[in-house]
Amino acid sequence: MSGKRTLLGVLTPSSNTALEPLTCAMLGALPGVSAHFSRFTVTRISLDTQALGQFDEDKVIAAARLLADARVDVIGWSGTAAGWMGFEQDVALCRRIEDATGIPATTSVLALNEILERSGRKDFALVSPYTGDVQARIVENYARAGFRCVAESHLGISENFAYSEVDADTLTGQLRAVAGARPQAIATYCTNLRAAHLVPSWEEALGIPVFDTVSTVVWKMLSMTDNDPAGITGWGRLFQEVR
Repeated sequence: MSGKRTLLGVLTPSSNTALEPLTCAMLGALPGVSAHFSRFTVTRISLDTQALGQFDEDKVIAAARLLADARVDVIGWSGTAAGWMGFEQDVALCRRIEDATGIPATTSVLALNEILERSGRKDFALVSPYTGDVQARIVENYARAGFRCVAESHLGISENFAYSEVDADTLTGQLRAVAGARPQAIATYCTNLRAAHLVPSWEEALGIPVFDTVSTVVWKMLSMTDNDPAGITGWGRLFQEVR
């Protein structure tokens, strides 16, 4: 028999094409650690009732139960809906996943918030592809939680698949725009952005830590399974600096 493996279960929006390859590449240097994915329908991001209904907990729990069949060690929701729906949404979701599967759970947003708290970074900048009203709701929810968004950039896109089509030059332009406010950190806030692999170059150019929401949930899942996140190198300061 081989040594013990660590199996990370990841809940994925159905139209997402970025987070799976990024997550697997991130974990490539960790022997015995692998990611396993389960999807549920998410195609559009908006504040209207139909779009919000995509995140109905029963649909997410059904996807989580499929991951439980693979006997994963932890389940992470690699998505940012709690940013506009309220952080308590993810707290309740994790509790339901744990009740339904017996497996501990976390999310990209809860992990990001923990990272900001642990590193003492209350002033941050927000970069996303979302529409203005979604972005504003995210900023409001962070303000209520004691964080200050000192600069933001959004692209006004609502189709979830289209987020993965945003190119590196556009993302770099967004980061450069918000960096002028000298935030303590920049959050790239959408798990269908092809952004996580660009973080080291942004951090070097801007001198500001960048916390990507694909990376944050990986960081937390590793911590929850007694794997040192510092084993991930070349993906930004988060993995070496935040404990």
